Formats: sequence, structure tokens, C-alpha cells
Amino acid sequence: MSGVWVFKNGVIRLVENPNQSAGDTHSRRKVMVYLPTGEVISSYSTLEQILRSLGWERYFGSGDTDLLQFHKRSSIDLISLPKDFTKFSSVYMYDIVVKNPNYFHVRDSS
Repeated sequence: MSGVWVFKNGVIRLVENPNQSAGDTHSRRKVMVYLPTGEVISSYSTLEQILRSLGWERYFGSGDTDLLQFHKRSSIDLISLPKDFTKFSSVYMYDIVVKNPNYFHVRDSS
């Protein structure tokens, strides 16, 4: 995972490979894999179904309409994702991996 951390308007985010050429971007795209089945997560509907099976519930408390959020009653963790799946980057994938150890893995797309 390479890039530059940018702090803007009170939010910190990772800009991956800021100097990478546009033609190179596709070859370094990451995918998230659900380890029990080996399935590559290709949509939010698939991801939501898996997260629900792991005890996560949709969270509507923030009022931010640009985010999909999930929480677990048994923890203080919150997963926040952009509503547009095309913006689902490795930063969000790693957040899910950290909060669900042994269930997900992030790798380079083939």
C-alpha cells in the first residue's frame, strides 16, 4: 500500500500512488477476497450480505447520505464506505480486513 496521506477539511485520507501514470493504474488495482469462499467482492450487495452474516448491521445515525455505514452491537467499530462502489478503494478494504480478521484479504487484481 503506497501513497500520500492528505489532511483536508478535518479528514485524513490516503491518495494512492499520486505520481502513477493513468495507464499504470489498472494493473495495480486491489480486490478484496472473502476467505471462506474465495469470492472476490464485486458489489456492495455481496459485501453487505457477508457483513450481515458476520454480525454487522446497517447504521443510519450519521446523517451522511454519501456513505454506507455498518456497526456491530458487540463493539464500538464502525465501517464507513462511499455509496459509489467505484470509489471502494484499498483504504476501505483494509478497514474491513482489520475489523474482520481471518475473513477478508486484500490482494492485487489479476
